[in-house]
Parts: sequence; structure tokens; C-alpha cells
Amino acid sequence: MVACLFFLKKYRISTFAAILMMLIELSVELIQPLIISKMIDGGIRNGDLSIVLQWGGFLAVCSLIAFVSGIFSSFFASHVSQGFAYDLREQLYDKVQSYSLAVFDRFAASSLITRLTNDVTQLQNTVFMGLRIMMRAPLLVIGSVVMAFVVHTELALLLTLTVPVLLIFLFGVVKSAGNLFRMVQVKLDAVNGVIQENLIGMRLIRVFGRMKYETERFARASKDLMERTISALRLTELTMPIILVIMNAGILAVLWFGQLKINTGDATMGEVVAVVNYSLRTTGALSVFSMIVVNFSRARASGQRIADALETQSNLTGVTDGSDTTYASNGVVTFEHVTFQYPDTEVVVLNDISFEAKPGVTVAIMGATGAGKSSLVGLIPRLYEQNAGVIRIDGKDIRTLNTAYLRDAIGYVPQEIILFTGTIRENIAWGKHDATLDEIIEAAKLAQIHDTILNFPQGYDTILGQKGVNLSGGQKQRVTIARALVRKPGILLLDDSTSALDVRTEASLLEALRNVSCTTFLITQKISSTLRADLILLLDEGSMLAQGSHDELLEDCVLYQRIYESQFESRGYTSCGRS
Repeated sequence: MVACLFFLKKYRISTFAAILMMLIELSVELIQPLIISKMIDGGIRNGDLSIVLQWGGFLAVCSLIAFVSGIFSSFFASHVSQGFAYDLREQLYDKVQSYSLAVFDRFAASSLITRLTNDVTQLQNTVFMGLRIMMRAPLLVIGSVVMAFVVHTELALLLTLTVPVLLIFLFGVVKSAGNLFRMVQVKLDAVNGVIQENLIGMRLIRVFGRMKYETERFARASKDLMERTISALRLTELTMPIILVIMNAGILAVLWFGQLKINTGDATMGEVVAVVNYSLRTTGALSVFSMIVVNFSRARASGQRIADALETQSNLTGVTDGSDTTYASNGVVTFEHVTFQYPDTEVVVLNDISFEAKPGVTVAIMGATGAGKSSLVGLIPRLYEQNAGVIRIDGKDIRTLNTAYLRDAIGYVPQEIILFTGTIRENIAWGKHDATLDEIIEAAKLAQIHDTILNFPQGYDTILGQKGVNLSGGQKQRVTIARALVRKPGILLLDDSTSALDVRTEASLLEALRNVSCTTFLITQKISSTLRADLILLLDEGSMLAQGSHDELLEDCVLYQRIYESQFESRGYTSCGRS
């Protein structure tokens, strides 16, 4: 939480102003009982109206000062808390954007959403309360005790005896509540995760008739959150009645001994009223502590979660940024004895991979599920760092290249189709923010989606729903391919991005790509795709089983022969194992 408070430094002037206004308001509040005692002893008991009016006028002026100070204090506190939350949320979002893929494996998406929203809001509210209430309450308690001693020492001792007991009690509650509210936030992550999965998979849930099951799953997660929250609030809500019992007992003691002191002449009625008034203010301040405990405990848990996200190392993949800003225009890709395994795992995903893709060629990558195809493609834009070997682009080790410039030269179409809410034009231009309409149309034509777009009522201005819900699977794939092509990349990576296309459309697309001056890597399971490839890489359990052209592999590779036979000769071969 301390790391988060660093963001208050920017608002130190407003923070100082809020505290100053609060102190003025507090000072007025502390002298009010003393003024009332003067009015009682000097004016009311003696029947002197002039003294009552004199002190009453002074009290009215003080109240006006406190009112104005309170307004300004709230204004500055709001400014600080809102600005603090804005800066913190922006910094946290930038941090999340800088995470490597390995870090995203550590933090669930639902957890990051909760940290960016609910946790930041908790800290925002705590900052506001800290400047308006949390700091004011303890100062009011201390000031009331001090002023009670100024009025009457013996009666103030009765008040003093109750305060340490309550402070020890409240300290224990804060410590216990912090752990409870940390678990509340974890359960909130779980609820958000269920909601997110359900919204994404709504169609699948409907088709499989799993609405009842998912409703029950959400109910279980929601019930866990409710039970954790009740446990935390039950503890914190106990503070209010306990505080009131102890403080009211103290006030009764003040009234009892005050009456005795008045009878013996050791105290005046005004002094007793003033001490009682300070006791009531102390009670009010301490009763606010129950709310403070809840907010501080939740803020403490939220602050720790945000600090974890901010302090987590952005790069857990070993990727270090190079200084070479050369654009990879030729697209020569060379793998030299490359071995790779994902961080924090011992499983070797790629083992001793070597090949060279010359400029402008199409490289098809085949293999069974888990063979390492996507991992191989992911190493080229340095989403991960290889454990051994060298990857070169245009003859340069990619570890010496600046990652921003390297990725600018690459067009990437992931296996999972990702489209954003907005127009088709905006989605294609997402690959190149300054793309002109002519460039967008050219990319769409290459991706074989231009004619389809023109058939929509609004053409390129057609609004896409969430994740492109109003497009078919093949249309989505072609839009994402156009998004990659619009940047005119030197290297194009297609991770199983033609699986939803019919044979004719796929053939037209691959033929069009041959006229594009880029080196294309195509992950596919279709022999129809490899027929047009210049180089085929056949992977098996992370190793390079064979590489060559279609004719070469068909002649020499048993596995490739079986894949070919299963797709073209219908002899019933379904296994991709070696003979």
C-alpha cells in the first residue's frame, strides 16, 4: 500500500490545503464546548444576557469559519482522491500493457480487471476519507482529551481511562479485518471470472443447455463472496456497540462525579457540561472508527494487490530489448539449433530447430496438437525468448533488434480470432493506425473479404458487435488477415488462420499472398494449403521431423504420406504417429 501512496506526491499542495482546512474546522469544533461553558458560567447562571450574546456571537462566527473550512477541505480532498485514482489506474494499466505473456499466465484476467476497478476505487475512497475523516477522528479524540484537561483535570482523567482501552481494541480489529478483506477481494475475483466466462461463452452455454449449471456455479461463487464479506463485516460492525458501551460508561462516570464536584464547589456546571461535551465528541469520533476500520482494512488489502501488480517484473520471458532499429524489410528468417521451453516449466517445447526461410516464400508448418507450431511462430516476434540457439532476421540476431521495430515489420494473425467493437474499417486499420481507406481496401482485397464487406449495408462502416459476433468464422478470419496485411509486413505469421475458409477461398487467399512481398509462415493442418507452400516444416513433439517441398516430403516422409492419404485418398488414416 505504501507504493501506491507515492502517487499522492503530485498533489501535495492540494493535500496540504485539505489538511489545513480540516485543522481549522477541527480547531473551531474543539473550542466550542469551552465557549459554551463560558456562556453557562458567566452568562446563564448569573443572568447576564450581554455575556451570552458576546460569546454566542463569537460562537456563530466560529461556526461559519468551520462551515467554510469544511467545504474547502472536501473540495481539495476530492481533487486529490480523484487525481490519485486517475494516475494510479493509468499507471497500473500501462504496467499491465507491458506484461509479457508469462505474466498474464500468473494473473487471471478477472483479477486484473478487479484491481483496475474495484481495488483502485477502494484506495480512492480511502484517500478522500483519510483527508476528511480518518485524520480528523484521531485528532478530535486527542484534542478533546487535551481540552478536557484544560477545563477540569480530575473529570478529564475519567475520560482518559477509556481511550487507551478502545485504541488497543481497534488496533486488533484492523489487523484481523485486513486479512478477512483480502480474502473478500479474492472471492470477488472469482465472481468476476465466472461472469466473464459466462458472457464470452453465452452461445455455447445456450447450445449445450448448461444455463442451470452455470447459474448454480455463479451462485456458489457469489455465496462464497457473501459469506466472506459477512465474516469481515461482522467483525468490524462489533466495534460500534463496544465503543458506545465503554464511552457511555465513561460519560456516566463524568456526570456522577461531576455532580459530586459541583456540590462540593470543586467544579462548575459549565465545566461539567464542557467535559461531557468533549466526551460526546470523543464518542462520536471513535464511533466513526468502525467505518474507518472497514475502509482502511479493505484499502490495505486492495493496496497490497495493486502493489503486487505494479511491482511484478514485466518481463519473465528473458526478452531484453535490443538497440538496433533496422526494419526487417527482406524477411529472411533463420533458425539455428533453437531450443525453447516456457518459463517455470521443465518441458522442452522445441528442440534443436534449424531452417531458413528465404525472402518472399511461403512456409507451411504442420504437426499434431502440441507439436510446438504456435510456439515456433511466437519466437519470431520475441513474445518469448529461446533457451538456446539463434534466430536471425535478415542475418541479424533478433536479440540485438529493438522489439518495437522488429514487431513493426511483422503481421500477426493469432489462432484465437480477436476483433474489437467498432467498424470494419477501424478493425482493419487497427494494424496501422494511420492507414488510408485505399490501403484498407487493398488489404481487404488481398484477404478476399472486400466483396463481402461491400455487400453489407454500411460497407466498411459496418459496426461489429463484441468479438465480431455479427460475422461468420471465415469472415472474422479474413478481417484479421486484412488487419495484418494493411501494415505491409516483411514477415506474415498466420497461426491456423485459414481453418474456417472453404477450399476455394483459401486457394484464392494463398495465391494472392504469393504476390505480396513478404515471407509468410502458415500454420495449417490442410494438405491443400501445403501444396502452394515453398517450404514445409513438419514438427513432431517439438522436434523437426522433416522439411522440404510438398513433393519431397510426399516421397521421403512417412508421416506426411499418411496425412496426405487421410485427406486426399480417404483410406481411413487418422493417426499422425510415425510408422
